[in-house]
Amino acid sequence: MKILVLSSLFPNAMQPRHGIFIEHRIAHLARPGDEIHVVAPVPWFPIRHRAFGRYACFAGAPKRDTRRGIVTHYPRYPVLPKIGMSAAPWLMIAALYPFVAALRRTFDFDVIDSYYLYPDGVAASLLAQAFDRPFLMSALGSDVSLIPQYHLPRRMILNAIDRAASVTTVCGALRDELAAIGASPGRMSVIEHGVDLDLFSPPHNREQLRSKLGLSGPTVISVGHLIDRKGHDLAIRAIRQLPGVCLLIVGDGPEEQSLRSLAHGLGVADRVRFLGHVGQARLPDLYGAADVAINCSDREGIANVLLEALACGTPLVATPVWGSPEVIQVPEAGVLSGNRSAEAIQEALFRLLSNLPKRSATRAYALRYDWRETGRQHRQALALAVESKSFR
Repeated sequence: MKILVLSSLFPNAMQPRHGIFIEHRIAHLARPGDEIHVVAPVPWFPIRHRAFGRYACFAGAPKRDTRRGIVTHYPRYPVLPKIGMSAAPWLMIAALYPFVAALRRTFDFDVIDSYYLYPDGVAASLLAQAFDRPFLMSALGSDVSLIPQYHLPRRMILNAIDRAASVTTVCGALRDELAAIGASPGRMSVIEHGVDLDLFSPPHNREQLRSKLGLSGPTVISVGHLIDRKGHDLAIRAIRQLPGVCLLIVGDGPEEQSLRSLAHGLGVADRVRFLGHVGQARLPDLYGAADVAINCSDREGIANVLLEALACGTPLVATPVWGSPEVIQVPEAGVLSGNRSAEAIQEALFRLLSNLPKRSATRAYALRYDWRETGRQHRQALALAVESKSFR
């Protein structure tokens, strides 16, 4: 097959962790003889100076790259911050149509594989119509849990779903929500994310690792961008009444100073360590050294951090939102909090720390999240789309 992947979430040299799960998924679906080109549109911004933060990253992204052997293109498209949500698919398609038309002269793709329903999936539906090709849409999280609350985007998403060969979701909760807002259940299937089981694995000598990191008592790790919806503040509040428990917070972001102030105000600053941004290669050691990984988000598809922690043998405490209950289904995976409050999270932490599962059992459970199986299922969906188109 010749597969054209479309996703504005795909990583680039300036944002190497941006949507890295999509890169993993695509790398594992390819089979001998397949040819894949990724089109990863980047918001247009003219200035690279770091004073402009993430916008400078947009300016610094390459125009073309090869990642894991896959040719990746980064065409620019205009974005209107805050006021442009309804126009986003049209702005994207206006930039992508001439680019894809030119690419098609040398890469006559069989199918479009799009990730994130809006604007990417909607734009893919318009490209597919223009070039008479089948397309898939994959729902990942807030494209279902947040964006469809707006009337016009919701209508555009549902219209695109009606034209798609199929729609995949990373968890059953997203599929069920799409059905609730009017999508046909028969067009949707769940294909879960995977995890790099080689990179994320239990440490060879955990006690030595903990000693090296200066960890002696019960340790909880919270990984994610320091923004309100990730709920790091709830993790800080939860350990207040758990004497001796240390919290590692991994990530950077705009809420760092307020989180530090909260830890001081609650008298737990000596038990909360802010580690800042950590490269993926270092994360397995931190997960492996911790006793529990915690995720206090208010919405997720299936959070990467859940699968990464499990693969390192570290059980979870997570809020009962979206895909998290589908991950934490057995005791060796961890404990769901009763709700998204500091009190409920504290109670769940206490229960789990009092009766930790064997780390080998947690690792064994994580083996179900294998990118190779994810890739196999996704490629099968693409092949069916191409086959069905050939018989029309």
